[in-house]
Amino acid sequence: MDEEVTYLALSGIQHFAFCRRQWALIHIERQWQENLRTVQGELFHQNVHSGKSESRGALYVTRGLQLISHDLGIQGVSDAVEFHQDADGVPIWGREGTFLPVPIEYKRGAPKSHDADALQLCAQALCLEEMLVCQISEGALFYGETKRRQTVLFDTNLRERLRKLVEEMHQLYDRGHTPHAKRSKQCNACSLNGICLPTLERRGSAREYLQEQWEESL
Repeated sequence: MDEEVTYLALSGIQHFAFCRRQWALIHIERQWQENLRTVQGELFHQNVHSGKSESRGALYVTRGLQLISHDLGIQGVSDAVEFHQDADGVPIWGREGTFLPVPIEYKRGAPKSHDADALQLCAQALCLEEMLVCQISEGALFYGETKRRQTVLFDTNLRERLRKLVEEMHQLYDRGHTPHAKRSKQCNACSLNGICLPTLERRGSAREYLQEQWEESL
């Protein structure tokens, strides 16, 4: 990445993969609106980040770790990173031996039909790889509704899709462009529905709208 590039929020990757317009409204236009889902999600993550780092035998867990990738031009904070003691791992400050890092992301709801969560987790892994000079093969998503972990493999396909997605994010951000709405059933649960107004945008231009109204009145 160019040294002068703007570092985008890592958390925005999930927004972007879910809906490009939602991401632009939040990260370009700086608009936000709470609903029950967003409040519950915020409280869930506050509980996650309130926990302290801990050691359990050969496992060291740290929470709220600052992440950055100069290559991708993104930065953010992890929910948790587990460091598993392993001979093929890397040294970490203040600890004896070497460790393999495994990023863990906590989500309030249930597993999704799309892969937005997996792409966000993969971005965390790439940040850690760059910061620690290591290779990370997998991470995990913990969902609050199921109380279960879902393993995510950071294969070549997921990595390449992430890089293309982040590149597109930078392009839209640099242009200051907010994409048009694409109405779908997931719009009903979006906290920005009242700002986005996807139903109105489907009407097209004001001229087209007035033309439709005039034709209907004939």
